[in-house]
Amino acid sequence: MNAPNKRNVPSMASLPRPLYNRHESLAPGSWTEEHSHPWCQLSYASSGVLGVRTAAGDYVAPPRFAVWIPPDLPHQVVNRRRTEMRSLYVTPAAAAALPAECCVLEMSPLVRELIRRIGELPVEYDEAGPAGRLVAVLLDELAGLPRAGFGLPLPQDRRLSVICAALQEQPDDTRSLAQWAVEAGASERTLARLFVKETGLGFGEWRQRLRLLLSLDALEAGDSVTDVALAHGYESTSAFIAAFRGMFGVTPGELRGRTAL
Repeated sequence: MNAPNKRNVPSMASLPRPLYNRHESLAPGSWTEEHSHPWCQLSYASSGVLGVRTAAGDYVAPPRFAVWIPPDLPHQVVNRRRTEMRSLYVTPAAAAALPAECCVLEMSPLVRELIRRIGELPVEYDEAGPAGRLVAVLLDELAGLPRAGFGLPLPQDRRLSVICAALQEQPDDTRSLAQWAVEAGASERTLARLFVKETGLGFGEWRQRLRLLLSLDALEAGDSVTDVALAHGYESTSAFIAAFRGMFGVTPGELRGRTAL
């Protein structure tokens, strides 16, 4: 990662209110160092695609989806292309009804509008007045949001980590696990067993999930489905669309329609 694209993490000892709102414009290739904080975080991109990396896995959120990060969880925030990010910092007490683990949530139109409206409030809003009640409604709505399958488990084994990092840089790499085994200095059988043990997915399943998640950036940027398919290791547009529908339940075009502002 290049130092010029490094973002500084806000220095805050505590939150001024149970909910604190932030908005940032992120340049392409922006990233933060791994960090944690004693409050929860909800981050989403109003345009572009937002990524959050933890030791356990990567989480990807196109518009209308958000990454939920519980307190004290070490994480990095990254984006490949220009992104408009909104974040909510929430005290653990106020977020008691929300998930205890990192995940991606599908936001409703009401939640998006509530976040937009709360973004207009003063930092030290009146907790006992209308602003406080608005925040309470938002927290209730967040607790009821469905989860989305935009996560990618990451292995801890050093040999697998090298393979996974290479595939993240070049998702159209078609080498088989047997070919990777030669480079990794381990048998194909050993690597296959470790992939399932550490990620819950076979190598082929993991690579396909990676390719589909990485494709979200290009689709959100408006690249053609054919170009996206070829750039992410698919030999045909139809194969890409079928895999995309199998994972996300919608076609690339349908997802674009759902995430449009």
